[in-house]
Order: sequence, then C-alpha cells, then structure tokens
Amino acid sequence: MIPACPLASLPRGEALRLDVDPPIAVFHTDDGDIFAIDDTCTHQDASLADGWLEGCEIECPLHASRFDLRTGQVDAPPAKRPVRTHRVVVEDGVICVVPSDAPPNLPPGVTLKGQA
Repeated sequence: MIPACPLASLPRGEALRLDVDPPIAVFHTDDGDIFAIDDTCTHQDASLADGWLEGCEIECPLHASRFDLRTGQVDAPPAKRPVRTHRVVVEDGVICVVPSDAPPNLPPGVTLKGQA
C-alpha cells in the first residue's frame, strides 16, 4: 500500500498526484468517494490530476478525453484505451492506494523508468 495523504487534506472535488512509476492520481469526488487511477492519459502524455473532475469522470486537460474513475474506461475520445484503476483504502484517516498488478496503458512514447 502507498500512503497518499490524510483524508482531511484532500478536499472534495480535488485530486492529488503520487510520484510513483507510473504516477497515480487520487481523486476525492464531490459525493465523497475516493478513486485512484494511473495519472497519465492513454492518448498523450498529460496529467489527469490536472484535469476537470465531474461526478465520477475526469476530463484530460490536453485533448478532453474523459475516463470513468470507477472502471478506467474511456467515455470520450480521442483516447481509445482505458486507464488502469487502483484500489483505495482509508485507514486511520489516511488515504492509501493498493497498486494494480495489471500492466499500465501508457501513451505512445511514454515508458516506465528503467525501460527504453
């Protein structure tokens, strides 16, 4: 598990980027739900934590692709592949992310650190 931050320090409607490889974005929706997905849009290298959160969807700030935070599925092009989702646990008031074992769907030209 990766400790992200205290729940009280991530206001509703906000996101937090975790600098792991690949980066993970943690979202606190207006309804109070917490979600975690890979932070990189699958269409082009852009941080989804910098996007626009509406309900359970995040809109990429670069080309307006939208992803469902619950499933990672693409809800609007130009992205075609989903983002990887991660399990979130809140323990003792701290948001923790349990990284997925699935491989990430990185955009063209983006690689994991240590890979060419």
